[in-house]
Amino acid sequence: MPPFDSARFTLWLPQLLCAVFLAILFLQSGLDKVVDWKGNLGWLTGHFSKSPLKGVVTPMLAVITLMELASGALSAAGAVALLVNGNPFLAYLGAVLSALSLLALFFGQRMAKEYAGAAVLVPYFVVTVAAVYLLRLA
Repeated sequence: MPPFDSARFTLWLPQLLCAVFLAILFLQSGLDKVVDWKGNLGWLTGHFSKSPLKGVVTPMLAVITLMELASGALSAAGAVALLVNGNPFLAYLGAVLSALSLLALFFGQRMAKEYAGAAVLVPYFVVTVAAVYLLRLA
């Protein structure tokens, strides 16, 4: 952790906050899909029943679950690395994978014509793009 009164601290703190935010967001979401696979699969099967993606719900759920877990794990490891040695690399990778995960979720919502659900993802995406930017500055 850089000294509180340093210019480096001004960048380090938002980097850390973004990494922790993304770790919480994606670890919770990914773990929920693992713990309640059947419930999520059932809901998503209905959600995509009238979309072109109706035949690939199970593989889509598997891919997004892996993406979310990897995003959360990289972001969490990145937060630890930022705390221990100030290195933002893992957090940067976590933020990039988080952005890709959100794009996949956004695509699914749009394909299902769930426009309100897609709109809810936009603030998360904005924070994630900010994290990518902030974490690359170091």
